[in-house]
Amino acid sequence: MFEPDRLKRHKPPVHIVVDLLRKYPFWLSLIAGALSATGFAPLGFWPVSLLALALWIAIIDRAESRKAAFWAGWLFGLGHFVVGLNWIAKAFTFQAAMPEWLGYIAVVLLSLYLAVYPALTALGAWWLGRGRPVVFVLALAGLWIITEWLRSWVFSGFIWNPLGVIVVELPYAASARSIGTYGLSGIVICLAGLVGPFVSGLLTLQARIAMRRAFDLIILAIAIVLLGIIGSANDIIAADNDQSVSGNQPNITVVQPNIGQQDKWQAGYEEQNLAKLAGLTRRKDDEPRILFWPEAAIPDYLETGYPQRYYYGRSPEIVRAQLASLMKPGDVLVLGALKLEFDDAGAPDERRAIGARNSVFAMDADRELLGRYDKSHLVPYGEYLPMRPLLSAIGLSRLAPGDFDFWPGPGPRSLDLGAFGKAGLQVCYEIIFSGQVVHREDRPDFIFNPSNDAWFGAWGPPQHLAQARLRAIEEGLPVIRSTPTGISAVITSKGKVVESIPMGQAGRIDTKLPRPESPTVFAQYGNILSLGFALILLICAIAIRLRAR
Repeated sequence: MFEPDRLKRHKPPVHIVVDLLRKYPFWLSLIAGALSATGFAPLGFWPVSLLALALWIAIIDRAESRKAAFWAGWLFGLGHFVVGLNWIAKAFTFQAAMPEWLGYIAVVLLSLYLAVYPALTALGAWWLGRGRPVVFVLALAGLWIITEWLRSWVFSGFIWNPLGVIVVELPYAASARSIGTYGLSGIVICLAGLVGPFVSGLLTLQARIAMRRAFDLIILAIAIVLLGIIGSANDIIAADNDQSVSGNQPNITVVQPNIGQQDKWQAGYEEQNLAKLAGLTRRKDDEPRILFWPEAAIPDYLETGYPQRYYYGRSPEIVRAQLASLMKPGDVLVLGALKLEFDDAGAPDERRAIGARNSVFAMDADRELLGRYDKSHLVPYGEYLPMRPLLSAIGLSRLAPGDFDFWPGPGPRSLDLGAFGKAGLQVCYEIIFSGQVVHREDRPDFIFNPSNDAWFGAWGPPQHLAQARLRAIEEGLPVIRSTPTGISAVITSKGKVVESIPMGQAGRIDTKLPRPESPTVFAQYGNILSLGFALILLICAIAIRLRAR
């Protein structure tokens, strides 16, 4: 009598797991979502992410209703985004001068909205493929691609940390050259899907079903492995022929002054900050070069024609002369600075500033401005305040500093830097928008991404860098990043970081500008390829489902 009672009291581990899944599917979905975000930088625990995704897939596969599948997806997304976007709490303290705990409330509120996308993905996959492992995984991957693409433009878009970025260090990242980052996210779902349905079958203790599911997934596994082999082969071939940083490429200097956000706009710090930039810029030889400074590197205005009261005693001529003193003939300085927009009322000196632009200027050693790029994809509540009259009336105008908003530019464009070629510009978080970073009719030779990551906390800068690497892979173009506090970097067209300056350090990078590649397939067609890949996955899922009948 004793032995059966003992066995009854001590359940096998698999029974315990099954009980947990049955009793707490929503809590486990939340935990799985939080763990899935550990694959993003700076942690980079991509195996943990895949296992967490597999657990989530098993939970959805066992969901008893559409409602249960939706809430499992929503809670997964909540955990995923709260952990992955925790750096926004730190940014909130700089942007609105509010306590950090209030910033975490903002992170949760944003995540409550973003979680809708995984919820819709889970609901659609459950409806299409519940109980059919290959159908379910293909549908989940296809729908994830579509909802991630939607996240990039709905309500102006916020596509920070697409799922595909967790494999930026793996051979699969090369797939972004043909199917883009969102397509790469679908591959990540497929990788996790190889484990998810099999685990689900084992947890039900139906070994026969589990083995059948494993067999059904063999074709999917072979396809994913082949994608990895192809990507690896491309990298090996590229490594054998790598002349991306060769002697006949232009010289470049990337400057990181380590100016914190608390000092950037502090009155009285202008000369000190300029001295830091100047000290890191002075030439070491007589070879012409491109100098790269960060976003909003100086507080002064470089354009003439403003009413004198806006120059605060430092005219554009004086400012340009100071900058030119750091250069020698043949040099070009590319830096971030602000541009003002004015109304047309009254005399020229009586005009009033009604808007600003977050701009990048190129200037030669003769003090001439070669061109300007205006940031197009602005940060809501950071660079402009939606519904400003209403929010200002209730005291929330402090969410966006200043008395007026930044105005958006026309979109991607290339600046002609003469002998140095053409530069594509993307300011700060614009670089995260896959398929929107290059003027396709005027393809540049490289992308310059000046940024101010000083208010991104500890997690934001490495995540930003990882996403910039994917843009390099997609477009087949090198990416140069200059930031005030890190991480400044030189990235080849293969997405490899050849040189960088760590966070919290002042420094400079002196190297050659990496070579561009011929336009990739993605560079030619953009996200139509990602959506086409999603459509193929969904068509395959539906075809397999119909055939099974």
